[in-house]
Amino acid sequence: MNLVLLFILEVCTIVAVSYWGFVVGKGIVFKILLGIGAPLLIMMIWGLFGSPAAQIPLTGGYRILLEVTIFGCAILALLAVGKPTLAFVFGALVIVNKILMYVWKQ
Repeated sequence: MNLVLLFILEVCTIVAVSYWGFVVGKGIVFKILLGIGAPLLIMMIWGLFGSPAAQIPLTGGYRILLEVTIFGCAILALLAVGKPTLAFVFGALVIVNKILMYVWKQ
């Protein structure tokens, strides 16, 4: 169940960053670049370093830094578009998920 939550958090990260891009972008070109480009960049980084099938899997402190950066982007994106409650709930779920992953050795 906790791995399902992790997957949902990953998808929510992409949605939050995409929403941020479309909201803060000025003009249609920048909205498209930020709304599609930023999530694509995050997906590429996560796929390369963070996913279970990563070509260059990170461990230890580097893995923690990657997760803080990726999930932190989602929190900052939600705050930037005026959704502090969602940012708080998302952050709390990430923390609970990470604690359970450590306790359950996932």
